[in-house]
Amino acid sequence: MSVDLPIVAAPMAGGPSTPALVRAVAEAGGFGFLAGGYKTRESLAAEISHVREHTEHFGVNLFVPSSASVDRTAFQNYARHLEPEAEAYGIRLDPEPVADDDRWVEKLALLIEQPVPVVSLTFALPDPAAIAALQQAGSRVFMTVTTPTEARQAEALGLNGLIVQGPRAGGHSATFDPARRIDDISTRDLVREVRAGTELPIIAAGGLDGPVAVKELLDAGAQAVAVGTLLMRTDEAGTSDIHRRALTDPNFTETALTRAFTGRPARALRNHFIDAHDAYAVDAYPAVHYLTKDLRQAAAKVGNAQRVHLWAGTGYQNVPEGPAANVIRWLAGS
Repeated sequence: MSVDLPIVAAPMAGGPSTPALVRAVAEAGGFGFLAGGYKTRESLAAEISHVREHTEHFGVNLFVPSSASVDRTAFQNYARHLEPEAEAYGIRLDPEPVADDDRWVEKLALLIEQPVPVVSLTFALPDPAAIAALQQAGSRVFMTVTTPTEARQAEALGLNGLIVQGPRAGGHSATFDPARRIDDISTRDLVREVRAGTELPIIAAGGLDGPVAVKELLDAGAQAVAVGTLLMRTDEAGTSDIHRRALTDPNFTETALTRAFTGRPARALRNHFIDAHDAYAVDAYPAVHYLTKDLRQAAAKVGNAQRVHLWAGTGYQNVPEGPAANVIRWLAGS
């Protein structure tokens, strides 16, 4: 990635990452990622075409499907536990877990046929052949890792770089093992640990709260720093209204890691749903994502932020408004 500023717009699936946001970041001198998660091949292709008309300083992120099986009994127990929440909105929860690979094969084929400068992969190690095919098509391939061990496993696949995600990042953890206990560590210290074992380029992500944090991460050995939460209230972000408001609502005073919404650990503003259900949640992504999807959408429709997944990193209290370009320049100290 050859850019003027060492700032990367992290891919935020589900709406916040838009072609307009990626374009604005690139025009400010940074590098933006489109979020391929939850999209069809066709919609992702349209977004890539739109961005490519304006810049080549962008990448695409894909979710790598997991081969882990779902404990059907545990899943159904969680579904029963959530029934009172669903009944309040007149929703019936489906006790049968949904299996979904997020159209991995289709979107991988798209990126091989129509290569982009950078492809980042998240959630699991892919078949090495997929990495090789993307590289042969002309893309540099980065893997998101959350521990030094994951970094070593990823590097063995012949990747071009690593995205080192600390546990203070908003949204889903990229851990290869969603069932593991995620201990707290600063992104700076995690980058140092990973840097000690690799010469690969590193993009650091997680818990960013301002320019001082950017400098610390660059000093720790990262070549660039990814920002997500701090872009969510910008003009170009596709963040929902309820989520935008919650990020500056004084009633939300902290974030928490939870599996309650999707079955994979993710950091969000702590609300009623997390407090009431996290202890009962199961490791079953994306089955739990589909189980709670209608409930979350119904809550958002009536403006009930206490039952919505409000992804946010620990630096959320410094989230600014206005053009994304201003945020990128602020973070870069320019």
